[in-house]
Amino acid sequence: MSDQAAPTAVAVLTHIVTSIVDNPDSVTVDEVTDEGKLRLDVRVADGDLGRVIGRRGRTAASIRTVTRAAASKDGVELDIEFLD
Repeated sequence: MSDQAAPTAVAVLTHIVTSIVDNPDSVTVDEVTDEGKLRLDVRVADGDLGRVIGRRGRTAASIRTVTRAAASKDGVELDIEFLD
């Protein structure tokens, strides 16, 4: 875990997403550095993406808000992408 740029943010994001989905074992969170900015790519099982995004994207927006707050503890700014 020491090789991660944002370990707190990854832990918070993983906990939230695994709590929401039907298949928590299939959740993966990868750190990607893209043009100097940190991005967390979240992958879930088929059929779980809708649960993570929520109605009109409200759940996804809330997850992003909480995770970005956790990332401030790590001293980084990040983006979050939910991938199918």
